[in-house]
Amino acid sequence: MQIETEGLVILEKSLGESDRLVTVLTKQEGVVRAFAQQARKIKSNKLSATQLFSYSRFTIFKGRDKYIIDDAQPIEVFFDLRRDMERLSLAQYFCELAGALAPQETEAGDFLRLMLNAMHFLCKGTRPNLLLKTIVEMRMLSLAGYMPNLICCAGCSCYEADEMYFLPRSGVIYCGECQRPSEPSVRLSRGALTGLRHTIYADFEKLFLFSLSEQGLKELSQASEQYAISTLQRSFNTLDFYHQIL
Repeated sequence: MQIETEGLVILEKSLGESDRLVTVLTKQEGVVRAFAQQARKIKSNKLSATQLFSYSRFTIFKGRDKYIIDDAQPIEVFFDLRRDMERLSLAQYFCELAGALAPQETEAGDFLRLMLNAMHFLCKGTRPNLLLKTIVEMRMLSLAGYMPNLICCAGCSCYEADEMYFLPRSGVIYCGECQRPSEPSVRLSRGALTGLRHTIYADFEKLFLFSLSEQGLKELSQASEQYAISTLQRSFNTLDFYHQIL
């Protein structure tokens, strides 16, 4: 069976002298692990199309227990990510997150759209890195079925208060009067709470179109990162590396 699809390479591994094993986030098939024979040869038409961060058009043979890339043509290689270590490390983290959360052997267009937009803004540098990090973490978790409840205080149902706290382990918010000190929490300013809500509830066309103060971005990043780690019950090597270079 042959598949024609577009996808983003989120992981690559060298095999032998000239082959690659790549993990691709595709629109139709979700996360696919496929062999790309002769892909590392200079004259191969698969060379740039199968490297990390490449968004390409693939022709993939789907066998009983493996995928083989017959042809690959690059659409966008996001080369500028390699010019800045912080952006590069974030892009690697986004890829690792996608590998953990995006589905396999089923449609994953929303995941791919999120990743492509995040990569675009990372390359251009027109959005703060912490803003992009929070958007990807919260939206991807929500797409995977882990959407938190940020509508109102879980205790008294108030929408907003002078003090609001996000509980990453429970995925709910509490106002200052109802907050449960027995569970770790992240204090959110009014702006940060609005921003956190935006990341999961906003229409996709408006998802990247908001701004916050530097302090608000730090609150957002802390809340979303703790929620990702708590929900998935694991950390990520790429995330650890990102923090090391800051």
